[in-house]
Amino acid sequence: MSAIALCSSTVPFPSQLPIKPRRKPKLYSSDCLCLSFSCNLTRLWSSHCSTSKNWSTVHNGAVSTFACSTSSFVGRIGSRIRQGNSSLLSFGLNSNAEAEATDGDSSQLLSALLPFVVAATAIAALTRPSTFTWVSKDFYAPALGGIMLSIGIKLSINDFALAIKRPLPLSVGFIAQYVLKPALGVLIARAFGISPMFYAGFLLTACVGGAQLSSYASFLSKGDIALSVLLTSFTTISSVLLTPLLTGILIGSVVPVDAVAMSKSILQVVLVPISLGLVLNSYAKPIVALLQPVMPFVAMICTSLCIGSPLAINRSQILSIDGARLVFPVLAFHTMAFTLGYWASKIPIVRQEEEASRTISLCTGMQSSTLAGLLATQFLGSTQAVPPACSVVAMAIMGLCLASFWGSGSKIRDLPSLLMKKTSSIVSAS
Repeated sequence: MSAIALCSSTVPFPSQLPIKPRRKPKLYSSDCLCLSFSCNLTRLWSSHCSTSKNWSTVHNGAVSTFACSTSSFVGRIGSRIRQGNSSLLSFGLNSNAEAEATDGDSSQLLSALLPFVVAATAIAALTRPSTFTWVSKDFYAPALGGIMLSIGIKLSINDFALAIKRPLPLSVGFIAQYVLKPALGVLIARAFGISPMFYAGFLLTACVGGAQLSSYASFLSKGDIALSVLLTSFTTISSVLLTPLLTGILIGSVVPVDAVAMSKSILQVVLVPISLGLVLNSYAKPIVALLQPVMPFVAMICTSLCIGSPLAINRSQILSIDGARLVFPVLAFHTMAFTLGYWASKIPIVRQEEEASRTISLCTGMQSSTLAGLLATQFLGSTQAVPPACSVVAMAIMGLCLASFWGSGSKIRDLPSLLMKKTSSIVSAS
């Protein structure tokens, strides 16, 4: 049986109202329209409610749940809160703040535009190098710091407490990031025989944490967004120690790597901005409210500059035969990273739900190539920053395409049949 209720703080709770059987429920004036169909909450729409309530009433022996939300649906992108069969999405842990709702709207819009911005940046850098050659490597560190600050102001102490309650999916994703992905990078680099001028930069790309864009991809794929936010944050913070360690092990014999100096650099451009954002979000809410509408634009501009500069500076090497040979290893690396991340979470002993598996897959295949580009420029040489720049373009386009595929309701096992149908239709049309 379906029930439709209009609820407001000026009206008594539904549990206090007499409900007669076989009669339509009364309608009450309200600021918030909430629909409950057969105990399954399918939509939450709200406009002006200032508090969040969940009510239950018994109607002919059936329990109906009424929920009054506090912010618009689009603004509640972030952590997933499960209540029975209901699934709410909230941005961070403060869904009551209108500023966060507004920031959620702008963040989602800019995240949706990012693949197009990345592609346009790559084309402009290769066709008109002067557009980005003015960006020096000294700009990379503050630019990346701006990106990391945009992550930090989304975090709170409660996010870390939530991680403790979900150790298994976080552990699976963490191992996929820092064990499976570096090993995959070594195998692909050797299998394709990547040129020495790109070899170290390619492996460095495989040793960094997750990308911020993976959270938006998880939203598109109908995955576990809270897991994505936490996994990206923890792998990024852990990169202070693990990225220099893995880089020294994998390419130390090929290119000298100063692991201590690399750790200090990551500490400055990753941990300090994230910690600053965390402190501001905890103790300076008014400042965060001013920063949040601006930070998505700052992150997009910084990402574009960090991609365009190495592509423009190394244009001749990229357009050479060795540069052309780099395309296939980069595509293969991301394709297999998405695949490994998904199936690693399906191993029986650690088997995860479909939402978590999609999230782990996206976080594994979408890494912080911008950080890899900065480190390559500082410690390995400008040409070694080319693989990370190419990786940003590939992972943004491939990751969001995969997320859209999942978001349409399709599954990995459906892919062969879908391809067969598409091929058959093309053959029939011809």
